[in-house]
Amino acid sequence: MAEDHAAAAAAPDRMQALADAAREACSRGVAPVHKWSPERCGALDLVIRADGSWIYEGSPIRRPALVKLFSTVLRRDPDGYVLVTPAEKLDITVEDAPFLAVEMASEGEGERRRIRFRTNVDEVVDVGEGHALRFETAADGGFKPYVHIRSDLWALVARSAVYDLVELAEERDGVLGVWGGGRFFALPEASA
Repeated sequence: MAEDHAAAAAAPDRMQALADAAREACSRGVAPVHKWSPERCGALDLVIRADGSWIYEGSPIRRPALVKLFSTVLRRDPDGYVLVTPAEKLDITVEDAPFLAVEMASEGEGERRRIRFRTNVDEVVDVGEGHALRFETAADGGFKPYVHIRSDLWALVARSAVYDLVELAEERDGVLGVWGGGRFFALPEASA
């Protein structure tokens, strides 16, 4: 019983220690997590839900600054998602994509169109070289668009932005798709 209490008390300390390490490691933006290779220290009871919410030990993290901070030390390894600092690496759970693209803006037309997305952690990317769009088939037969954010991290495009994205679709050589940053991203064919 005393061990359970001690473990429960240690969890907030571990979260605080991770936050402190992340804050120090990324004081100038996204941390260079690709350069770090600490030993795996176990798992953190942290789930990034498909709706973009971050849940720690069953409760939502309500401080956007803390979510943004943790997002800067997020990495996808071959065996899953981790929060990583120079000293430790902790497994976390991601239900779909680690980020949600919550806003979209577009200017121009055709090959000259620029599409910009803002994520739920305030990262901004312009679609094109280095920030591709990809489309997956949804369970209902529709499609789910994603935008590449960094490394092997993607953002699911939020439903409201999906409608804006679909409005930009045009045909090229018999294929329906979207131009962004000088690249054409083909939409998947509708299932019957």
